[in-house]
Amino acid sequence: MVDPVSSAKRPTARRGRPASLSREAERALGLLSEAGAYGVEGEKGEVAVVAPRNGVSVRVGAFRALLLAPLLAGALVLWEAAGPSGRRRLRATLAGQAHAARHAAPAGVDPFLAQHKPLVAGEAGEERVRVLVNEAESPLAWLARRKGRDGAPLVDAACLEAGERLRRDLTIGAMLPRTTANWSAAVASGSRSLGPTDFTDAMIAARQRARAALAAVGPDLSGLLIDICGFLKGLETIERERCWPARSGKLVLELALRQLCRHYGLESVARGRAAGAGLRHWGAGDFRPLLHGAMQMGA
Repeated sequence: MVDPVSSAKRPTARRGRPASLSREAERALGLLSEAGAYGVEGEKGEVAVVAPRNGVSVRVGAFRALLLAPLLAGALVLWEAAGPSGRRRLRATLAGQAHAARHAAPAGVDPFLAQHKPLVAGEAGEERVRVLVNEAESPLAWLARRKGRDGAPLVDAACLEAGERLRRDLTIGAMLPRTTANWSAAVASGSRSLGPTDFTDAMIAARQRARAALAAVGPDLSGLLIDICGFLKGLETIERERCWPARSGKLVLELALRQLCRHYGLESVARGRAAGAGLRHWGAGDFRPLLHGAMQMGA
């Protein structure tokens, strides 16, 4: 006879979801949860994991097929139907990707926050304090971490710095419309909008810099920069809103960022003065210039 008290205290998992996974199973699920990754049946009872690297699919790891039992039982992974090659592919489900994101959460961070926001460790400030950065917050930073078929970043360092500089000025200058209430203003004033006395010197200077930068880019490209750097819209969203062809926003964005780099004086490669720029006289190998005083004495 089962003791009802002791059975109530015993931890049980929800139906179809294991209570916990082993370290090896968590590692296998993490490999399969990578963007574009999938598993194939290998030799000697292994499952090989393949993922894209610089536009080419390569093997990034493997794990024992015995680890699939808890992953399949918890609906964290599934086998797709066999394709033309006759080989099945193992994919991580949405539940599996969410589980892997929670398990990979940095120490001291809410696992459910890490599930919905891709957080990475970074450094900030002159003292290089380690902080967590939301990878999905800045579209330019997301593009700078991705590489094209030629291996170069989709947005180079100069364009990223120019876009982030404009973003800071737009934010500090409070030039974008608010989407929420402004609770920093006094309640008794009757209005929560910024008045002339609420603007600081830093806000005024940031507005002047932002207006000068947008004017240098021009009216045809400044709207795109405001959407990317100000409203943090992705290229796919902008292409859909403006009815642009697919993958055309990257070309227009590159033109806008290049104009912005010229305004800020930023370049991806440092270039010094051209060789021979200071050459003013040609002479033979034994040529020696005459000093001004010696010329007068000879005269």
